[in-house]
Amino acid sequence: MKLPRSIAGWTIAVFGVLALVMGAVGLLWPEAQLRMLGFEVPETRSVGDHTGTFLLASSMAAFNMGVYYLLATVTEWRAFYRFTVVFRLVTFTVFTIAVLADIAPDRFFGVAAWEGLGAVATAIGLRLDARRGIPAGGVGSSEGAGTTAVAEEGTGPAGAAPADAVR
Repeated sequence: MKLPRSIAGWTIAVFGVLALVMGAVGLLWPEAQLRMLGFEVPETRSVGDHTGTFLLASSMAAFNMGVYYLLATVTEWRAFYRFTVVFRLVTFTVFTIAVLADIAPDRFFGVAAWEGLGAVATAIGLRLDARRGIPAGGVGSSEGAGTTAVAEEGTGPAGAAPADAVR
């Protein structure tokens, strides 16, 4: 796998790896996942308790999301980066409200904080990348002897279209 070529790319890669790992933990060791989030893990579950089913579904979603984020990093799909900033802030808001409304345990605020801080980090990374001259839709190329060239809008290495050419 290629390493990220931008600051924003690094923020997306870190989130992707952690989503992938946490999804795998939830799939392989669901009790540990529940404990990390501050939820009770009873010895037995009552009939009709679908906590395990819900955890399986959300863990698989997290695992898949990790893959998507890593794919966006490899392709330097900057439109995706911008998209995540908005929706991670929405997630922060919803999760924070869930904790404040006693729908979720206090420890769950860590998940909200992770989403909010990740969104802010990606937004800052996008801004810093723009100042470094990486166009919003451009693709950085590290081909060559230790130099980094930035492709023009609408082009990429060897005439390829940039990762976010479809807008």
